Amino acid sequence: MYEVLTQLNKTNGVTGSMVVGNDGIVIAADLNSQIEDDTVGAMASSIVATVRRSMTSLGNGEFSQITVEADKRKMFLADAGVGTLVVTTEPRVNIGLVRLEIRNAINELRNA
Repeated sequence: MYEVLTQLNKTNGVTGSMVVGNDGIVIAADLNSQIEDDTVGAMASSIVATVRRSMTSLGNGEFSQITVEADKRKMFLADAGVGTLVVTTEPRVNIGLVRLEIRNAINELRNA
């Protein structure tokens, strides 16, 4: 799992990545040292749980990916089967490239 995160972090503009369980517990992390793993894990779990409930109540099916944009960074949250893949990036990043690399990482995580 760590190999997948390390490879993902080599993507231009990606600053870190982690896999978080549905309970918010960090399964694996390779984040920027300025970001606390547990804090990001809890936040990601909370966001995903809220979006899942909303999607279900609206009849929109399952969540697959969420993008959170802020002034200082972007965060991508994606269902990875074993948990939620969280990817942090610089604010000005090629979103298409990051999404492609996230899809590749999820495929590797699911096949591992």
